[in-house]
Amino acid sequence: MSEFVDQLVARANEEGLLDVAYATLDTPLGKAAVAATPLGLVRVALPNESLDQMLTGLAAKLSPRVLEYPARLDEARRELEEYFEGQRDHFELRLDWRLSHPGFYRRVLRATSRVPFGEVITYRDAAERAGNPRAFRAAGTAVGSNPIPIVVPCHRIVATDGTLGGYAGGLAAKRRLLALERGKTEVPTGGWEPSRR
Repeated sequence: MSEFVDQLVARANEEGLLDVAYATLDTPLGKAAVAATPLGLVRVALPNESLDQMLTGLAAKLSPRVLEYPARLDEARRELEEYFEGQRDHFELRLDWRLSHPGFYRRVLRATSRVPFGEVITYRDAAERAGNPRAFRAAGTAVGSNPIPIVVPCHRIVATDGTLGGYAGGLAAKRRLLALERGKTEVPTGGWEPSRR
């Protein structure tokens, strides 16, 4: 039966009937999920979010034609695996930004996507890079609603004093991601000094 379903999904993809493809992957944080449209990677669901929750959101916001089709996500899964293995310090994936709010929020996320591996900036820095340094609280909201975490590295945004602030995937996950990027086993108490560039 599985082979038949695989053939149907592949055929739907070939005929342009597959609007959103998704797949799951194992990470050091737990089981995550990724989704892509023909435009690019549109969603990363961290382990603290259920697959059903992600799929319901995709169907409501993008299209009800959402199917499991890992082949469309081979590159995204490979790059994420390399990242977690310490073999990748940036992503080369095309991104579909439609699930991020337009305007300032999207500018914040685009600025966040350019924070280098292993570095951190503050919410105020993110707001400034998005064109409104006084809107640091709104920048925090934008970062908290990031639909493509890890690839758009919102874990690299910290409070002004270097403490971690929040993270949609949970603070334990944020600590692990930052420690991975710094080649450390844990984040120091009090966090890290934000990068000054």
